[in-house]
Amino acid sequence: MKSLIVPFPDNGETASSLAKRLDAEVGAVTWRRFPDGETYVRFETPVTGRATILVCTLSRPDEKMFPLLLTAATAKDLGASRVGLVAPYLAYMRQDTRFQPGEGITSTYVARLLSQAVDWLVTVDPHLHRHRSLAEVYSIPARAARAAPLIARWIRRHVPSPVVVGPDGESEQWVQAVADEAGAPWMVLTKTRRGDRDVQVSVPEVERWRGRTPVVVDDLISTGRTMIETVGHLRRAGLPAPICVGVHALFVEGAYADLEAAGAARVVTCNTVPHASNALDVTDLLADAVREMPIQG
Repeated sequence: MKSLIVPFPDNGETASSLAKRLDAEVGAVTWRRFPDGETYVRFETPVTGRATILVCTLSRPDEKMFPLLLTAATAKDLGASRVGLVAPYLAYMRQDTRFQPGEGITSTYVARLLSQAVDWLVTVDPHLHRHRSLAEVYSIPARAARAAPLIARWIRRHVPSPVVVGPDGESEQWVQAVADEAGAPWMVLTKTRRGDRDVQVSVPEVERWRGRTPVVVDDLISTGRTMIETVGHLRRAGLPAPICVGVHALFVEGAYADLEAAGAARVVTCNTVPHASNALDVTDLLADAVREMPIQG
């Protein structure tokens, strides 16, 4: 019996592509809200005895998480043999320690919820700053596919003389991996954050890179403030207009337009979150990672 792939809203294209690569069937689920705000879930495709793969990227996670938990529970209650989750973008990974007294370590709490709801998890480049792997927070089989080789291939094909730039220390793991794969030099800038929208970036020894095109790489672009500051510093230092590459295209509150207006030559992202900037297809990465999961039990 073929596995059943269930796309959540805005995940249909990824689910269809995965189904072709995995020889699976795309299933249908009806979701709607009752007038009082509760979520209704109904599987339109039979799920009993079938390995079921939910495809739900977790941008805007608070509006998606509870329907996801209910859908996973429904699939198990209807007799699905196993239920897995493909979340190209995995939210709630950045709060991985208690930065201030009284804070919740939400990455751990969400990991507990999802580990109870599904049998395995596949994602792309989660924000593993203080954790070495997903296994440190998830109790189920979990695989994080790496987008660095995909980004590196794009750079080799489209940027003749690049220098790969990390906007801050937290981006170093992405930048070095991408630069090594692309065979390009790299540097990491220093960042001082005074608030969610107040960020200053310094560019040490930028003059030595004047003959190269900066490619600013980070795992996600949310408000875009860090990249905007980085683009501004690089342009003021006389470098060519930078190309900005992000794995996850969150782009809240006009951040995409702001980044273009700041002087970025191009903004490129992976299709882990649907956006006009998507130029890198992670479907093969996801399919390879799913094949390594205990789909059938």
